[in-house]
Amino acid sequence: MSNTIAETTSENLVRQRSQRAQAIVSAGGVDAALESGALSHRADVTLSEALILGLVRQDVRTFISVLGHGSTDVGEVLRVYEDAGLVRTVGVRNEIEASHAAMALRWVTDEKAAVVTSIGPGALQAMAGSIAPACDGVGVWYLFGDETTQDEGPNMQQIPKHEQHLYLKLCETMGKAYCLHTPESVSTALRRGLNTVDHPHRAGPFYLLLPMNTQPAMLLNFNIEELPVGAPPPLGSAADDGAYGKAADALLAAKRVVVKVGGGARNAGEELSDFLDLTDAVAVTSPVVSGVIPHDHPRNMTVGGSKGSLSGNYTMDEADLLVAVGTRFVCQSDCSRTGYPKAKQVININTDVESATHYGRTIALVGDAGPTLRRLIVELRNRGQSKTNDESNWFSACRAKRAEWDQFKQKRYETPCLFDEMWGEEVLTQPSTVKLATDWARSNDAVTFFDAGDPQANGFQIVEDDRLGRTFTETGASYMGFAVSSLLATGLASKPFYGLAISGDGSFTMNPQILIDGVEHGARGCILLLDNRRMAAISGLQVAQYGVDHATSDQVEVDYIAWARSIKGVQALDGGRSTESLLAALDQAKDHDGLSLIHVPVYHGPNPLGGMGVFGRWNVGNWCKETQSLRHDIGI
Repeated sequence: MSNTIAETTSENLVRQRSQRAQAIVSAGGVDAALESGALSHRADVTLSEALILGLVRQDVRTFISVLGHGSTDVGEVLRVYEDAGLVRTVGVRNEIEASHAAMALRWVTDEKAAVVTSIGPGALQAMAGSIAPACDGVGVWYLFGDETTQDEGPNMQQIPKHEQHLYLKLCETMGKAYCLHTPESVSTALRRGLNTVDHPHRAGPFYLLLPMNTQPAMLLNFNIEELPVGAPPPLGSAADDGAYGKAADALLAAKRVVVKVGGGARNAGEELSDFLDLTDAVAVTSPVVSGVIPHDHPRNMTVGGSKGSLSGNYTMDEADLLVAVGTRFVCQSDCSRTGYPKAKQVININTDVESATHYGRTIALVGDAGPTLRRLIVELRNRGQSKTNDESNWFSACRAKRAEWDQFKQKRYETPCLFDEMWGEEVLTQPSTVKLATDWARSNDAVTFFDAGDPQANGFQIVEDDRLGRTFTETGASYMGFAVSSLLATGLASKPFYGLAISGDGSFTMNPQILIDGVEHGARGCILLLDNRRMAAISGLQVAQYGVDHATSDQVEVDYIAWARSIKGVQALDGGRSTESLLAALDQAKDHDGLSLIHVPVYHGPNPLGGMGVFGRWNVGNWCKETQSLRHDIGI
């Protein structure tokens, strides 16, 4: 083909793509354009365009990308569609950052996004980041470049092994995946992806692998109606084979009921409140559902687990019946299966059979949390009995422990500064800093993200959310750098919000490119950088287990304020050494129309007032033998 003919063909393709995109924009969507006739039901399109058309039909309009040679054709479609105003391409500097930002956008606003990468290292980085939405149940699309299908020889950046579909095998290990080896299968691939990212109970990442030579392949007279729409329906309440009656009998007979609230109960706050009152139960919440019942609810014992609270762990230790609602029993959430040593019966409400039958002596109710709780409440009320009693021994004991926990926290807030040997002066503690910052965020209607490590662990013990959506704590993968990367979502959301990322120095340096990408894409938020020049959560664990820390700190002085100030558009602030100076810095950050970074030196050391403490068990290090022995003694 001569250059002139090739250029003409390319120009025609661009013009036709542009016309399709403009028709969709004018009509208000793919379906509306098809119905009005503005968009032909059949068209000659490349696989790349069919894919992007299919994602747009599913309301995916944001594509966060690090484009490379493995994704140039997809990138060209995005260019034309973006020129028409149909999609937004967000070029960033790191695939892990892209993954975190896409997850945060979906988690906070429910707006869908796709992460687009090249082949090889870029795809692997994005896949590493995808462990966060996989663990926390958030739907994100991943479009990865892949090796060509004709096997003409090794492609650069493919896995150096003479075997087909190796990246597909890796992705299938992480979650659901599909390779578009055959362009005509694009509709099936999109349906499987839709069922994954829009799953009503356990969404997650979907990996679509795009061989470099099939991306530009033409689909002649392609039927656009083949592109799938419609998310799978929710499961509804659990079926009744007598299980509701058995559960009601067990609840009425129990003396000390605890309800563990997991991510699957995010939309069941009203039902949970009614259920707690009706059964004289108390709740222990997971960090991912902070605010599902208000912090000041009299039956909320706050978080429990290996990094729980005095009140949360007390109720777990003493309960004789556990009601588990939408929880996966991650090791830290149930103290490596030792969290309920006195429980004689379990009622487990979950949409996943494996999770619903995790414990022995379980009455499994496999269904959605809200509808199932409503049916169980009806079953209890039909019996004409109620255990509601604000003066019961169980409720009184739990309330006393909650008051003890509140006093424990208050004592730390009243000592906001301690002398730190490394800093050589008094600096703020993490409890006082996190308390002030989260109170400030709540009063300013800011969304708070916590990064992994001590900020996260102290954070979910401290936050006092009155509703869902104030705090996002990525505890599933506990991915360092998640919080700061999440601030990118503040500039991508159709309804922008202000974000506060509370991060340690270790997590921040995992993903510092947010300072550049945040300015580029209009992020509006603040990085509150708590600097103790170490991975304090691991240092503390090492000291607790072995009496000394090792290889979890450094002596390198970093001027984070100068670093942030070096990037035009970022406001760099010193949080100072007092609560007054920190509050002033937060107010100044909020007034800035863009991204700010506040540097706060924080205490690390043996003084117990410098942290929130640990009250649970965990199957790690030299605790394993004792924890495992207890688990088998408990036997559920």
